[in-house]
Amino acid sequence: MAIMALISCGPLAACKDPVETRREPASDAKERGLAAIKRAGCGSCHEIPGLDWPAGRLGPSLEGFDDVGLIAGELPNRPDVLAAFIRNAPSVKPGSTMPRMPVTDAEAEDITAYLYGLDHD
Repeated sequence: MAIMALISCGPLAACKDPVETRREPASDAKERGLAAIKRAGCGSCHEIPGLDWPAGRLGPSLEGFDDVGLIAGELPNRPDVLAAFIRNAPSVKPGSTMPRMPVTDAEAEDITAYLYGLDHD
């Protein structure tokens, strides 16, 4: 019986604990991140809180991004991984449909800060 309990709980160990991994980035980084999102056109493909238009549906909604366990379904949800994925998704996850984005390293870090800083309702 104890073995069955351990086996059934095993997959839960891989889940992201949203409380322990929640980040609160600096507000100036979040502001720069939203500006970079607008300039790069991220809303063309993604629905992004704080961005009224456009509200793309081609890519996933980025609402509640901080609570997502994996980036693109297989990458660990960490700031360094997200920033690299934002800059050049195909090099981080071969076969990704997200294109290389016209953003600098600093802008990718600011976009990451914005996504991690979205309000949690």
